[in-house]
Amino acid sequence: MRRKIPNTAALSAFETAARHQSFTKAADELAVTQSAICRQIASLEEFLGLKLFRRDRRGVALTEAGLVYSRKVAARLDDVERDTLDLMAAGGQGSTLEIAVVPTFATKWLLPRMPGFVEAHPDITINLSTRTRPFLFGDTEFDAAIYAGSAAWPGTNNRFLTRESLIAVRSPHLSLPRRKLTAADWSKLRLLQQSTRPYAWRDWFASRAMHVDGDMSGPRFELFSMQTEAAIQGMGVALIPRLLIEDELQRGALVPVEQYDYLSDRSYYLIYPEQKADAAPLGVFREWIEDQARSYREPLGLG
Repeated sequence: MRRKIPNTAALSAFETAARHQSFTKAADELAVTQSAICRQIASLEEFLGLKLFRRDRRGVALTEAGLVYSRKVAARLDDVERDTLDLMAAGGQGSTLEIAVVPTFATKWLLPRMPGFVEAHPDITINLSTRTRPFLFGDTEFDAAIYAGSAAWPGTNNRFLTRESLIAVRSPHLSLPRRKLTAADWSKLRLLQQSTRPYAWRDWFASRAMHVDGDMSGPRFELFSMQTEAAIQGMGVALIPRLLIEDELQRGALVPVEQYDYLSDRSYYLIYPEQKADAAPLGVFREWIEDQARSYREPLGLG
């Protein structure tokens, strides 16, 4: 049976005109004449049997139906473009995995290890996108996610990667007393805060049986990468997962305030839909990242 699908050139012209709310700008972007855009839109409206644009002396504007349709068409064209780029990148061979990952973990822990995967598995392309909160895989194109927190996502399987160990760090140029700090000492320090974890410092102090006044005060940062740079610049003391600052600790850009690591209530997991559990490329990536995580956590006693 013949599909009821409009001409792709007409859909492209419509999506571009809808995005710009202008036939002229659409023509410029697609390197065609304005009359060509008009003809494509008119043919699409005739195909659909309804108006997508209102036309007046001031220009064009989407109708309600046009607005709804433009959003759906844009999403579908994005999907086609992504699939096309994936195929081109793989040269018609191999597989592509779409992985969602929390941003600083991707930058500081995963990517420094990825060259080994690429060398061992050149036929598998890994695309990384940032996501900081749980989502439904059915609403996305993701094959898996790397997430810090609960692994109880409906309809998914998971693999434990590592627990999170928090360490208080500072710039080596930030002067502190040369002794074990008391609660009074800590209360005088500027504590850099993670906006997504407002009780992090309080929990860290509680694990040491300490009560520190002002433990929730201080500049707030959305990402650990921001907090890390703030600490390097001497803006205060930061409480950061050790696995996100391995490089900074090794080269001395950050130093521990004290030799004390606190195992938080968070762990990192690889999470993937149940129906993709047997997918070969995902299996290869799953085995590789589990091995990387095991090599990282065992020397540190992280379970």
